[in-house]
Amino acid sequence: MPRVTIDRERCKGCGLCVHACPQGVLAMSREINAKGYFFAHKARPWDCLGCRLCAITCPDVAISIGLSGTFVHPFDYEEAPWPGC
Repeated sequence: MPRVTIDRERCKGCGLCVHACPQGVLAMSREINAKGYFFAHKARPWDCLGCRLCAITCPDVAISIGLSGTFVHPFDYEEAPWPGC
């Protein structure tokens, strides 16, 4: 299962990660960090797919994704889906 980790002190509250997440895992917190920003937090961590779009879009590098246990790949890139390729 993917594990989202957000460094709340690095986050500046831009919200790019919230909009990038296709599953709506992240939301903006009602609390503020030491710098005075509303930071992103995990609203629905059980819905995380591990796509890493949130971490990729974060300009402050405040998000990391860890994978543990079984991870299901939706596609098999080893074989082509049609013969002859």
